[in-house]
Amino acid sequence: MKLFRVIKFSGIAVLPIFLVSCFSAKTYERPQSELLNAQYFRTDSLQQDSVSIATVSWKELFTDTILQGYIAEGLQNNIDIRKAIQQILISEAYLKQGKMGYLPTLNGSAQYTHTEISSNSQFGGLFDRLDQYQLSGGLSWEADIWGKIRSNQRAFNADYLQSVAAHKAVKSTLVANIASLYYQLLSLDEQIAITKMTIITRASGLETTKALKESGNLTEVAVKQTEAQLYTAEAILIDLENTVRLLENSLSLLVGSEPSEIRRSTLAAQEITTPLKTGIPYELLANRPDVMAAEYGLVNSFELTNVARSNFYPSLTLTANGGLQSLQFDNLFDSGSLFATIVGGLTQPLLNGRKIRTQYEVQKAVQEQAKLDFKFALLTASKEVSDALYSYDTAMEKIKVKEKEYQANILAKEYSQELLDNGLANYLEVLNARQNALSTSLDLTNTKNAKFQAIVNLYEALGGGWR
Repeated sequence: MKLFRVIKFSGIAVLPIFLVSCFSAKTYERPQSELLNAQYFRTDSLQQDSVSIATVSWKELFTDTILQGYIAEGLQNNIDIRKAIQQILISEAYLKQGKMGYLPTLNGSAQYTHTEISSNSQFGGLFDRLDQYQLSGGLSWEADIWGKIRSNQRAFNADYLQSVAAHKAVKSTLVANIASLYYQLLSLDEQIAITKMTIITRASGLETTKALKESGNLTEVAVKQTEAQLYTAEAILIDLENTVRLLENSLSLLVGSEPSEIRRSTLAAQEITTPLKTGIPYELLANRPDVMAAEYGLVNSFELTNVARSNFYPSLTLTANGGLQSLQFDNLFDSGSLFATIVGGLTQPLLNGRKIRTQYEVQKAVQEQAKLDFKFALLTASKEVSDALYSYDTAMEKIKVKEKEYQANILAKEYSQELLDNGLANYLEVLNARQNALSTSLDLTNTKNAKFQAIVNLYEALGGGWR
């Protein structure tokens, strides 16, 4: 009889181990239909090279030590970065919980029960009160027959990796934004210097114009036109200085400090010595953390769909309870106070108001949404790479043209002044030449800034900055 009981209980205990091998959950495979090839990037600038600037550290790409200091400060103090770190800690806590899913749950309890019995009840004539003492423990374990626990664990792991990728995406964006604002400030500094020099030149020219008017060589119209040009330059200077203050405040916010003056270098001192390689099309977006995050989101929803599917199948549970129970506290720790119960069973959902099917259908729709989000992340990334490559090529071509235009306008200004001095030109030609020279100088500085902005955008578009 005892042998039969041993065999019976052993069978109940060993059965779940065999059933664990019955894994019904599907394994995630990256949807090949969502991957992109070279045609998605709409550019002829893609190099068939496995090396990309995205793998280069920001310290190597941005050689300006002052800029490096601001980036390091931003990565340390930026609010979005710190929030992303907290999200990682949240996901890590859930991941640790998921790893414990295979283990049984164990509860312990200590109870004292006092009951006053009615004298008119069934046992009222025997005794009028009842005291009971109990120390017990309960164990419960569910066999992972259909892969529910394993899928849950994988879902938690994907969620954790998604939070890590999101943190990398925040770092990549932050590095790009700091560099972008820094280069904009350098560009504005150069424009301010040009405008201030223009104001000095035009103030001197105004005095000369007044003297020429007094001598009868020019009219009052020429004086007022020169004066108006001086005011135009002064107005430009006011706008430029205001923009500088606003950008300094924005950069201060990014580095996690109160609004303050930003120390900086010059635009002419900036050098990008890293070769601007983009890599082969397949590898182009492999480094982008937002694309990584989107795919981890897809993995998470895929595994949760596995969990929802497993709810259709029966669950095998094993529960055991045992401990000490006695009506007298003095006898609680006697061998006669021991009790134990073990229960193994299968639970198959039959009617539950369609909750399981609804949950499964909803999760399938969520998985399809995650798949579309992944595709959209890839398409957006390919657009940003294409935009950055076009912008960089355009900026390099435009710099050459603007330099020629600048030289032509400087010569035109000098020649027109010479002709005016010799009475061979009217003053309107001189004014036009001066205005064109200022506009071209400012445009050339903007174009140089556009080149650096394109480099920053390309670096971010390829997923650089988080290493």
